[in-house]
Amino acid sequence: MAETRDPRRFLLMFAVGIGLMAVLVSGILFMQRGARIGLTGKFLKVRTAALDENSTVVVVDFRVNNPSDVLFVVHTASLLMEDNDGKTYDGIVSSEVDAKRLFEGLPLLGQKFNDTLVMRDKIPGRSTTDRMVAVRYEAPEARIQARKRFLLRIKDVDGAVVEIPER
Repeated sequence: MAETRDPRRFLLMFAVGIGLMAVLVSGILFMQRGARIGLTGKFLKVRTAALDENSTVVVVDFRVNNPSDVLFVVHTASLLMEDNDGKTYDGIVSSEVDAKRLFEGLPLLGQKFNDTLVMRDKIPGRSTTDRMVAVRYEAPEARIQARKRFLLRIKDVDGAVVEIPER
């Protein structure tokens, strides 16, 4: 005896299957919404002071936000200077101890407001914090002042790299 196939029943079951798959995929995406490692941020203040005629120290105070649920652990931090020709220059980043000495020795920089962002600094998920970097460039202060922008690059111990541009 031959079986008859009902196309309406097949279409109904197909639609139910597609609906269940959509619910499953939506649930997985919803559960993973805070699992992406990364930071957002902005520059708060940029200060410069000439150390001599061919070298300048730059202090950048910035605010970083970790919108994810994942702890961000700093591996390295660097401050790149981009000039108007598009060339980038990397400076020598100071430690917290050296930054304190810079502020003591160069009153022109003003007050030290924030802690220095250093290796193994932890930025918890769903938090915002203010930090600073002090960087020495082998360039006259006039070249630093005439820059196009600074680019703060922070690398996580797991390899993620975040870049925060000066605006």
